[in-house]
Amino acid sequence: MTTRYLHHNYGCDVAIAVNELMSITKTFLCDWFINCYIRQCAQLCPRHIARLFDDVTTSTRLQNAVAAVVDWRLNKLPTSSYSTFLVTHAVIAGAVSRYAPTVRSCLYWMRELSVIHEDLLVFFVAVVFLHAAVKISRNSLTDELLDVLSTICLQSNPICHRRIARHSSVLSLSQAAKLMKVVANNSRSTVQLIETELSKAYLHRALRCKDSDSDSIYYLANVYLAVLHYTTGQYQTAIDHCTLVMRSQDHSQCSSCVVQGELLPKIDDDIDTALGLAMFYQYALSAALIRQQIRYVSVFTMELFSRYLHIRCLSVINYHETTEAPLPDKIQQYKQSLCDSTELTTTDVLAFKFTSLIKCQTVKRKLTVLKEEHKPAALHHLDTSELDELLQKSAVEHLTKFRQLEAKSLTH
Repeated sequence: MTTRYLHHNYGCDVAIAVNELMSITKTFLCDWFINCYIRQCAQLCPRHIARLFDDVTTSTRLQNAVAAVVDWRLNKLPTSSYSTFLVTHAVIAGAVSRYAPTVRSCLYWMRELSVIHEDLLVFFVAVVFLHAAVKISRNSLTDELLDVLSTICLQSNPICHRRIARHSSVLSLSQAAKLMKVVANNSRSTVQLIETELSKAYLHRALRCKDSDSDSIYYLANVYLAVLHYTTGQYQTAIDHCTLVMRSQDHSQCSSCVVQGELLPKIDDDIDTALGLAMFYQYALSAALIRQQIRYVSVFTMELFSRYLHIRCLSVINYHETTEAPLPDKIQQYKQSLCDSTELTTTDVLAFKFTSLIKCQTVKRKLTVLKEEHKPAALHHLDTSELDELLQKSAVEHLTKFRQLEAKSLTH
């Protein structure tokens, strides 16, 4: 009895709903939309436009009234948008100067500004870079500021659990690798040079860490620092980092750590050729041995790569003015290390093969980038002067671009 009663009521409810829906016509929907939305929008318009909706009994009058609202809104939009643009412009400058930016606040600003106006992101980056340059010149580069700059450059959250990451050599090295990969895949712009300096900062942070993994990546961090200093023309510093790796008597604890070819910025054509041939070799092996796992070949052994880079550095500076052994002796030592190595990669062999093509270039290279004051005791001290200058330069570039975009928006 109860079941029949429920079924009967359900059938009645469905019938009522069907009748209600059947009564909804196009005319009904139009009236509902006009009364609930268009009339409310018209109340925001000037009075002479709002009065047009007092009589919309014909389709022509309705079209004229709606067209008047649309025209008014389109004419007013540039003015209101530019007002919002100017207000946000002032708020950004005030907020960054008053409150020190954090990773969380930067992520929030970038997300919100992309919704308001993408050009404001350019202005935001310029203001943060100027703020960072001032802080670095006064108080050096802090861990928080390093993470902020990395967030700006990568346009993403650099490291989860940042306070933990600052005491982790692995995570610091990982963040340096992310930045190096971006640099390796882009042309040398001011921002890319900033990313190079930030990579150095993260590698120095990794070296400062005292966690259980610091010993296993100590040499790898020094190799990458040598690479970055080489690319920025600081050859003597690069040599010193290579020497730290070459002097080690035992690399067994870090045999799993290799120099990733995809992270290397432009060093020379020989390394590019070695990596290209290694990739071709890997492709050929994978095609021939489908069911067998092929070891990743675009990597270098740390000690052997350090010796290659060491020789490369000696070839572009006047090694006669240093305490280094002659270049042929260094190549012979490199050969001996290659023969004694138990962990060889294809790229190691190719890189050594190219050393026979290296010749001393003491005069032909530009000497402007070679004049660096060498202080061995400060090898693991991060010099932030270059980063400071690059941030100021990039801020000016961003402000110039912002003014150009602003002028272009006004003309439209």
